[in-house]
Amino acid sequence: MITKIETADDVKAFAKQLIAEGVSFHPDDDFNDYVNFKENTPTYTKEEADLRNDLMNKCFEVCEKEGIDIYDTMLEVTLIETGMDKFIPLPSQPYTENN
Repeated sequence: MITKIETADDVKAFAKQLIAEGVSFHPDDDFNDYVNFKENTPTYTKEEADLRNDLMNKCFEVCEKEGIDIYDTMLEVTLIETGMDKFIPLPSQPYTENN
């Protein structure tokens, strides 16, 4: 479990961690609102959600400092980790008719 975000690589590692946890996340969402629909229970405890919210806030800070778009970065990691990059062009690659 990641405990600090200091670099762009940490941001990517955090995104990979969230995907490994099985959540479909968005950087703007509060982790306290995530629900396991099969069981109709919170995905995270209050403490777990607050930790992830703090880490995501740090992701925003690091990306802003490094001039990186957090949404493109997290989307790209998500697409690659889920294999959807085979169907959806990555934000870092320009769209062409062959994509």
